[in-house]
Amino acid sequence: MTQAQWNAFSNFRVQMKSLCEQWGLLGDKLYPLQQEAAKKDTPEYPLETAVVYNQAYDSVTINDEIRLIVIGDNPGKDEQLEKNRQYLVGQSGKIADGFFKRNPELNIDFRKNTLIVNKTPVHTAKTAHLRFLAKNGDSQIQNLLLESQKTMAQLTAKLHQELIEGTDCPQKAAQLWLVGYAELKGKGIFLPYRDTLKNAYNSKNWENVYVYQHFSMNRFLIDLKSFRTEHSDLSLPQALKILGHLHRDEIFNI
Repeated sequence: MTQAQWNAFSNFRVQMKSLCEQWGLLGDKLYPLQQEAAKKDTPEYPLETAVVYNQAYDSVTINDEIRLIVIGDNPGKDEQLEKNRQYLVGQSGKIADGFFKRNPELNIDFRKNTLIVNKTPVHTAKTAHLRFLAKNGDSQIQNLLLESQKTMAQLTAKLHQELIEGTDCPQKAAQLWLVGYAELKGKGIFLPYRDTLKNAYNSKNWENVYVYQHFSMNRFLIDLKSFRTEHSDLSLPQALKILGHLHRDEIFNI
């Protein structure tokens, strides 16, 4: 990273850690809700972290290069385990890692060059369970779900644009991928995140924002394969750019 990029990331990391510690103080209210939400459709699992700070940030140094920011939904069962406390460490992360390893022309090492962020650091076994928290939690919990989305969108957009503007190689400007968009449309729970993110970008940097289907259940790979079958003349980077912007424009109503 350049010094400007390192300063931007360092500020982001400090803010994220502080916010997660602050939001984590609501753990006593969150744990019962998280447990109750999971009862209907999730086998019992050890609930260890109510609000998850991505500890992978702590291992990033100025010698690393952030080429991609991937935005997931919220920390799931694996991510909240005390031994992990990182984002995208389950099957979805393995699928993403494998994709980039099979496609070296993208010049991205998923484990070294990618920063994983979520739309909220509040854990639930399944993303849909956030609705249960919003419905059954008190005003503090409802405010947490709203404000954490808005704040993470603002901080992530700020970091992304500072990484772009601080690069010494514009051709390698960092991209931002929003993966999974079901909850970003209609009456989705992540509408506050979506709207805040869009409002935080200038038009030039917005070109480096892409939207794709989830890595989970191979939806990303299936969607990409289908698109490339219909557009066989495109290279992989070209297909990713066009597909990512098609989904982006659909979700953000452009």
